[in-house]
Formats: sequence, C-alpha cells, structure tokens
Amino acid sequence: MKLIWKFNIVLVGICVLGFAVAALVAHLVLHANAKDEILRTARLMMEAAGATRDYTNTQIKPLLETQLKYTFLPQTVPAFAATEQFNELRKKHADFIYKEATLNPTNPRDRASDWEADIINQFRASPATPESYGERDTPTGRTLFLARPLQIKSQACLECHSTVDAAPKTMLDLYGNANGFGWKMNEIIGMQVVSVPTAIPVARANQAFRTLMLMLGIIFLMMIVLLNVMLYSIVVKRVTRLSKIAEQVSLGNMEAGEFRSRNKDEIGVLTDALGRMKTSLVQAMNMLEEK
Repeated sequence: MKLIWKFNIVLVGICVLGFAVAALVAHLVLHANAKDEILRTARLMMEAAGATRDYTNTQIKPLLETQLKYTFLPQTVPAFAATEQFNELRKKHADFIYKEATLNPTNPRDRASDWEADIINQFRASPATPESYGERDTPTGRTLFLARPLQIKSQACLECHSTVDAAPKTMLDLYGNANGFGWKMNEIIGMQVVSVPTAIPVARANQAFRTLMLMLGIIFLMMIVLLNVMLYSIVVKRVTRLSKIAEQVSLGNMEAGEFRSRNKDEIGVLTDALGRMKTSLVQAMNMLEEK
C-alpha cells in the first residue's frame, strides 16, 4: 500500500472521530442552550404573572373596596387578573399558557387537571420545594412547564376562602358556595404553572447544529485536500524521484540522475547522503575497473 493511502486512512479516521465528537458535543450544548432559553422564558412569564398579582392586590383592589361591598369584582382578585392578562397574550401566542391550578378552586376554570394535581400533591408533600419543571406532550406539540406552589400566607385570603359563612355574599352570589372553601393558613392549595412550547427553540438548535456540521464537514474536507497536496509536494513527489534514481543506480545505471536537493529538511539530508553514496560507489567501481 502506498504511503499516501496509509496517510489518508489515518487522516480520514481522525477526521471522522473528530467530527463525531464535535457533533455529539455540539448537539448536547445547543439543545441544553435551547432548554435554558425555554426555561428563561417560562420564568419571565412567571415573574410577569407575579407582577400582575402584586399590582392588582396593591393598586387595583384598594380603589374598589367600597364597590366590592355591593358587587363582587373578579378583576380585583390577583389570580383572576394574572390569568386574564395571559389570556389576552394567548390571542396572539396560543401555545403560551398560564394557569393558577387549584385543587379546590372558587372559579371552576382554575380546577387542576390530573397531571397538575399530581404536581400540587408533590408540593404539598415537600413544602420546601420552590419550583418544579419538566416537559410533556400536548395536542399542539411538546411543551416545557414551570410550576411554583400557591401557599396561603395572608389572612386576607381566608376572608373569602375559610368558610362559607365568612365569605362575602357578593362572591357567593357569583360563584356559589360549593367550592373554594376550607383553606387554611400556610396550606398549599394549588400552583402557578406556565407552559412554553419547545418547538421553535429546538428547531433553531437543530438548524444551528446542521449548519455547524456542514461547516465542519467542509473544513475537514478542505483540510484533507490541502494536507494531501502538501504531502504529495513535500514528501511523496521527492521520495518518488529518489526511489526511481536509486532503483536505476542499483541496476548499474550511474547516469540515471543526480541526488540533489535545495532543502535542508530530513528528505534533503537523505538526498545528500544518497548523492555521496552514489559518488563513493562510482569511485569504487572506477578503481575496480582500473585494476
């Protein structure tokens, strides 16, 4: 097998191994970054919901205290305000979902589904857990959810949700007396949960991965071609010339050519050595002929 073929086998093997390692690392990093981006979006949505709740509780509700004695206004409830805000957002971004899922809600739309109830019960079993997130398949595609527990920390919440007798009559007129009661201080009664679609960030990560792999493939191919050109011009071509001259000399043809090289690299040194050897051989043969 020729030297250049041996070199290419080793070179291609190294390139394939390097390409595979680069592909694995790039895939892991790009998809990890995509997941981080989705999680940041989910946390931003959660903070926006919290800001809406705080604004409603501190700015809106106090202004309507008098009116609440005559008519219950759901808009003064922080959970309702945050949910409605994101419902407006969903008119343009239907896959982004915010919900205040509750095991025993006043508003039926807030009742936790089976998978939401499982997470709420996990929070109830481990009250110190600040948040939980994961991925799940939905009819519109795969989504990442971020959940945080809803814990009763204010006595004001119990004014409406402790017992039916303590609840405002205006609220009972709107929602009835069947649900949303029996809450206790420090009890985890539900969770805030946001769902963010993963399709777009993952698609961007896949596109970046394909582009990166294409560029790496082109770079590796160019490197193989350039190294082959360099190998041929610096090594193979010169060694081939030396071997042809040496073969002719070994057959007794002293006029085959001269071992000359302008380079002082290893092949140049070998060429000079072969030249001296040829000169010595010619001199020895001449001496034998004279005898």
